[in-house]
Amino acid sequence: MSKVYLTLGFGLISVGMALPAFAGVTFGDPKSDTGALTISGALRGNYQDKDYGESASDQKIKFDAAILRLGYESPDWFGKVEYRCYQYDKFCDFSTLVYGYAGYHLNSTDHITVGVQPIPFGPGRFWDSSFYAGINNTMGLQDASNLGANYHFELPSATKVDLAYFATDGGNYHGSSKDSARYTANVVTSSDPLKTNMNEKNMWMARVDQDLKFLSTDDLKVSVGGSYWYSDIENKKTSADGTRNTWALFNRINYKNLNVVLTGGRQSISNKDALSPASSTFGSFDGEYDIANKGYFYTVDTSYVFKNVKDSLNVTPYVVLSGFNKKENGFDDSQRNIVGVAWDYKNISLYTEYVMSKNDPFVGGNGSSLAAGDDGKWNKLLNLMLIYSF
Repeated sequence: MSKVYLTLGFGLISVGMALPAFAGVTFGDPKSDTGALTISGALRGNYQDKDYGESASDQKIKFDAAILRLGYESPDWFGKVEYRCYQYDKFCDFSTLVYGYAGYHLNSTDHITVGVQPIPFGPGRFWDSSFYAGINNTMGLQDASNLGANYHFELPSATKVDLAYFATDGGNYHGSSKDSARYTANVVTSSDPLKTNMNEKNMWMARVDQDLKFLSTDDLKVSVGGSYWYSDIENKKTSADGTRNTWALFNRINYKNLNVVLTGGRQSISNKDALSPASSTFGSFDGEYDIANKGYFYTVDTSYVFKNVKDSLNVTPYVVLSGFNKKENGFDDSQRNIVGVAWDYKNISLYTEYVMSKNDPFVGGNGSSLAAGDDGKWNKLLNLMLIYSF
């Protein structure tokens, strides 16, 4: 089976790491009735050195992506939009909306948002500190945006709650694939008639995130939480609806500049497909691949922030362990582990990381890697990403 060669360029930023400021240009005053509009963005350059057991032809510095962000803020209303143009062979040969939503502040902590927005699943939009991201990103579980509404509220007990409904996924945009020109990994209509042809709809999600005040001190912060995802999976070939039942538990530990985030859960998809009952075809970043319907996933993220090492330079080493343990007999488990350092200086960031994966469609694998698996060998990738934010 042919290899899936995708140059990934999704801007992952850690839950707990130091970030460069996206200053942008602001028009207006966010405290006024008319509010303020902020325009910002980023340009990215990338170098990759692949060790996949065969020669690689793209060991060079190349332009990766251009990002445009719009943000609106007023005392009552707010909104955000992000759109990205990627370069695989030529500029903007793949482009996609990342998110676009509007919201209303009910009070200082509670709000309602409507539109294509990050889903409330797992510890946050991002589960780890790396740029490349763990295997759960390729599965569409983290850094995922869908079309719907979310109600966020907080209780006096230091409890944060999200209740959400998403009518459908975030959509297919500009690219060469049939239905995979999208930022978030979703079930798709495959270009291969032997693959599944599905659409996810009626996604109900809930997340509870609890600070453990009895364990917390001035230096130590601990929280735990859980999230649940139920949806209908429309099989366009059989005209039958299957379901997704997926849950995740998470734990955050922050001690001074040390951050540890643990996430684990179970995915269970019933796709009502006679030819492929054990796997479903997903797509993202203009490529498609199969994912096992049932299994347990995990991410272990550890990072430490060295602040103001020199002037405004922050240095963050991190280690990410992630995997998908499949429950189907004969399916090989997938892993993606990352060791790296993030360097942030004012509006410039550099990620230097080494990725080690097996049965991974985006690191030396193929379209079956996240389902039955591939040759099971460990593939390595040196990934350098330079980001200029404005």
